[in-house]
Amino acid sequence: MHCPYCRSTETEVVETRVSEDGTNIRRRRTCLTCSKRFTTYERVENITLIVTKQNARREQFSRDKLKNGIIRACEKTNVSLDEIIKIVDDIERDLRSGDSVEIESRKIGGMVAARLKKIDKVAYIRFASVFKRFLDVEDFEKELKKLIK
Repeated sequence: MHCPYCRSTETEVVETRVSEDGTNIRRRRTCLTCSKRFTTYERVENITLIVTKQNARREQFSRDKLKNGIIRACEKTNVSLDEIIKIVDDIERDLRSGDSVEIESRKIGGMVAARLKKIDKVAYIRFASVFKRFLDVEDFEKELKKLIK
């Protein structure tokens, strides 16, 4: 393992935790050269999931792309990175336990929206505005009214 700060290979594991669902191992490491700490994750490599876009284009599922989209929606909110990673983990686990390796992007967006709606309404509206392709203020207003009810 290379230190992300100084690229040294001299690192030491100082803490190891298994995730609640048992699918990930989180390791806190210390670089023996520069003394900085960093975190690594270990998970089982699974089958490739294919995401089908609305324009019929297909691409490989990307955990990072999903995480980055959620991070953008959660900027300047109280949603922590740990909560975001939990959402990504939950969604990926649900997708992998499904019947198909091909998933519509709309389904993934719906899963994200449902989870964000429960934890932060602002993050939900931000995500929904992109996911549902709001075109004008009236679209926002309709979604806000549904959220308030």
